[in-house]
Amino acid sequence: MADRVPLDFDPPVRRIRALLLGITDDHLTAPTPCPDWTVGDLLDHIMSLAWAFTQAAQKRTDAPGTDTAPPQPSAANLSRHWRSRLPVVLEELSTAWKDPTAWEGTARAGGVTMPAAAMGTVAINEVTMHGWDLARATGQEYAADPRILETIIEFLSQGPAEGTPGFLGPVFPTDDEATLLDQAVALAGRNPHWRPLSAPH
Repeated sequence: MADRVPLDFDPPVRRIRALLLGITDDHLTAPTPCPDWTVGDLLDHIMSLAWAFTQAAQKRTDAPGTDTAPPQPSAANLSRHWRSRLPVVLEELSTAWKDPTAWEGTARAGGVTMPAAAMGTVAINEVTMHGWDLARATGQEYAADPRILETIIEFLSQGPAEGTPGFLGPVFPTDDEATLLDQAVALAGRNPHWRPLSAPH
């Protein structure tokens, strides 16, 4: 069914699920490429966004949080069972966007309504970029599907260079030799070379 929809969420979802296996409790307080967010905060955000974009794909406009902006991510809100719960929530997200009707008409999440196809692109950008954030913060490798990266680059290139408050930081400069992943990361306002200060060199 995935070949009948514009984008397949399986690759970035599988990648995050694999990354979760390499996250220890000690990582939860570590910094991430997202300013002021710890790994625990980021995991809380991934949990929330996966749920919200699943509701959007299913056209659930009556679900809690649909009409309001997402709360500030906090590790304090992270379920004790996040290691088992987050993979399930991510799988539900991927499954929801396999339905061709998810990409039709409009969709609503976080108090914002937009064309469903655009919402799907925003969602896969979030899952991909935060997968990279998680990998960098915990010292793991990250790879992304080139087709998804090309779509993300096209999408992010349409935004303002100064970024979008609450969504994207200012575009980080890159050179002509930047990989697709580095290009996407930079357009999303990250430094592609970011490493935690405690990371081994």
